[in-house]
Amino acid sequence: MAEVALWWIRRDLRLHDAPALHAALRAAAAVVPVFILDPTLTRAPGATIRRRFLIGGLRALDAALHARGGCLVVREGSPAEVLEALMAETGASAIFAERDLTPYARRRDAFVARSLPLRLVGHPTIHPPESLVRADGGAYRVFGAFRRVWEALPLPAPLPPPERSLATPTGLFSLLHVEGWETRMIAQEEEFPPGEAEALRRLRAFTEGPEAPIYRYARERDRLDREGTARLSPYFRFGMLSPRTAAAAAIAAMANAPDAEGQRSAQAWLRELIWRDFFYVLFAHEPALRRRSLFPFGERIPWRSDPEGFAAWAEGRTGYPLVDAGMRQLQATGWMPNRVRMVAAAFLAKHLLIDWRWGERWFMTHLLDGDPAVNGGNWQWAAGVGVDTAPYVRIFQPAAQSRRSDPHGAYIRRWVPELADVPDEYVHAPWEMPPEIQRAAGCRVGVDYPAPWVPERAAAQARVIFREARRR
Repeated sequence: MAEVALWWIRRDLRLHDAPALHAALRAAAAVVPVFILDPTLTRAPGATIRRRFLIGGLRALDAALHARGGCLVVREGSPAEVLEALMAETGASAIFAERDLTPYARRRDAFVARSLPLRLVGHPTIHPPESLVRADGGAYRVFGAFRRVWEALPLPAPLPPPERSLATPTGLFSLLHVEGWETRMIAQEEEFPPGEAEALRRLRAFTEGPEAPIYRYARERDRLDREGTARLSPYFRFGMLSPRTAAAAAIAAMANAPDAEGQRSAQAWLRELIWRDFFYVLFAHEPALRRRSLFPFGERIPWRSDPEGFAAWAEGRTGYPLVDAGMRQLQATGWMPNRVRMVAAAFLAKHLLIDWRWGERWFMTHLLDGDPAVNGGNWQWAAGVGVDTAPYVRIFQPAAQSRRSDPHGAYIRRWVPELADVPDEYVHAPWEMPPEIQRAAGCRVGVDYPAPWVPERAAAQARVIFREARRR
């Protein structure tokens, strides 16, 4: 057994189900947990909003490590240079890290492995990614086929937190010990307290007990006036919660469901985890997922170059209350419900006919849970230019979606205060208000709240354009 090994933490800020940590503990008497703030990632768009959540997660992990005789070493710089220096300081003979599938991560790891003893173990998906591909080795582009393969595999059991001490050497420099370093707090941390303990608490609250919200998920996940979702996406993004642990909780909830509806709801939530695996494997095989439409016809669509229309969408000034509420929530908190993301994304691509890549970049810049694989895949789905077969003809009318998901306008009124006194029957489509009701509500369309940027029928015109591009 080696004396010292490094546990290089990247997107696995946790002690539960941590295969790289377990491998390091098997190989060495002492383990040094290290997280490197890589400038290539920390300077990327959106890194600022996610950095502070990340730092909170690092502090939480450091506290958990202290309870096991260890500490977290946080440094900033080129991964290869930081790791080489840390190996020299500690006498470590091996580096263990969880495998990552993003294009940059694979290039980075290949570069590090050329000069350092890097051992990659595990994977960020529930099942091994190589078991989730077609017979020819390519990635599935249709979710249904992927799901059948996924569900045919036995669910791997998550690993428990380590029992033994890490015995981390003392006296190692860490940015966490620098007084005043990264102490700012932001609104996102109030809604999403960072750390593994909070992630596991949320998972238990969502999945455990006969009245668990997971048993209402299928009927309430799209209700914006209720807490029908688990709100775990930022924790998955940074690996504060293992997807295998979440899948195991979903399977247990299915087994303990009080009735058939509860079982179907738990299965519906598990399906969302399968979608995550789908996008991760797809991104591993299609590194241009964020830059190029998977369906070739998507590159033939005559997207409009409309900076003013894009600004109206991004700032929540489209005149469509559901879209505007979501975009304002995104700017204020770094998060928005999945249903609203889908409607807002489809609106940009199919009502405004603005290139989906503009929106994908905006979301990545502002989302606390911004994940390149999931965000890129979902944008291709919403825009109808890749991933699955039908979405290119699917239109989401914001007013109709709003009436179903927010019938009394509670969500809209929270984020679009101009509509606070508009009657329920008009809050989803204020342009339908007669002038006298606009005056009574203190909301004159085109003055106090924007008139619709484009008419609702604009999406039908986009459908024709999409079909023509597909035929060419």
